[in-house]
Amino acid sequence: MARRRFGHEVTRPGRKHGDEPVSIPVAKDLEKAPDSLRRDQEITFYSREYPLESFALEQSASVEWADGIRREFSPETAELYEEFQEDMKPALEWVRASGDLEPTAEPSGDDVTQSIRDVARELGYSEVGFTRFDRRYVYKARQDDVRRGLPNAICLALEQEHSATQTMPSLDAEVAQGATYKQQAELAKKLVQHIHSLGYRAQVSGPTWQFGPMIPMFVDAGLGQLGVNGQLLSPHFGSRARLQIIITDARVTYDRPVDYGVPKFCEICQVCFMRCPGRAIQGQRLWYRGVEKAKLIAKRCRPVMTRYSGCGVCMKTCPIQKYGMKPVMEHYIETGEVLGKGTDNLEGYELPDKGYFEAGKLPRFDTEFFNMPTGRAEDHLMDDLQDKLQSASGSEDEDGAWREYREKLEDTLNRQSAVVDMGMDLGIWGR
Repeated sequence: MARRRFGHEVTRPGRKHGDEPVSIPVAKDLEKAPDSLRRDQEITFYSREYPLESFALEQSASVEWADGIRREFSPETAELYEEFQEDMKPALEWVRASGDLEPTAEPSGDDVTQSIRDVARELGYSEVGFTRFDRRYVYKARQDDVRRGLPNAICLALEQEHSATQTMPSLDAEVAQGATYKQQAELAKKLVQHIHSLGYRAQVSGPTWQFGPMIPMFVDAGLGQLGVNGQLLSPHFGSRARLQIIITDARVTYDRPVDYGVPKFCEICQVCFMRCPGRAIQGQRLWYRGVEKAKLIAKRCRPVMTRYSGCGVCMKTCPIQKYGMKPVMEHYIETGEVLGKGTDNLEGYELPDKGYFEAGKLPRFDTEFFNMPTGRAEDHLMDDLQDKLQSASGSEDEDGAWREYREKLEDTLNRQSAVVDMGMDLGIWGR
């Protein structure tokens, strides 16, 4: 492959507070205007007519299914998730109530962007950006929970531990993910205290209890771009970034989207697409709800995640995650090649019951493996009730069918207040 022509350079703060700034070269053939990747009118239309909903609610049938399958195939992971949910309860209560807390000083009216950025970096957030809070990305079930009058979004990315992530899929990687979420909760408390000391209100989205999708606002704040794997690829640690947003009425200056060359690089790389155990990633982008993206096939992704400790192969095999954006982009300009592509160092992974898969090799699953219910669990219960009522031979059978339906429905609704997987989502808060 031939050396690529230089296009432009992106300079970002160092990975940790106090580190020297990092310059990332972007090849000319990877350049693509960020505004060309979305259509605002379509986003507005879909958010109005077909508002987004929490996975814990919209796909509650698969959540319940996954809980049972996980207990059978990976009981140690199921136990870890239960422990995580219990440990996170106090933090989640604080996160959800954070918007009710009062400022502790009078606002000066000054721009406090740098003050918030400096404190966030000192606390340990590697990526900090500011943008408009886009209510089009609030889940339908969260609309009443998100405070009005907080128009600005502080986007915060915290790094998940590197070495454990490279063992995906594994229990160690899930432990690292949970530890990062717990750290997010503690850091958010301290940053909110600082915002309150400046005289402003704040409300926290994440970990686990979040308003809705966060990646669009991280892209707007210049903190990365959407990868083919459906994750934010951030400059220092790619998809290993754990995301969090604080909305506020503090006076801040917005950052701007940045062209890191990610969309076109992903089209060339394709490693996550080729290495996905369930073949759930689509290699080509399409337009979905006003955004050009590679749409994941959930029914081929979730069955693998459920049986193999959250999977994460798409994260593990991303070169930007493993090596960082600067080395990957420098290597591409020098050689025209994707750093690590075709090597076991990047592409190899192991599934407990199937063994090690080197570059170019993939596991095989039968059709039954992917049989997973979709949609809302309560809809499936109603279908089951109707079938039983139609086949009932008398009033006693009908009463029994109704009694079973009510019991299962109550259980289903109670489950919607549980944490999904290792903190991916949370449905209705308490009942």
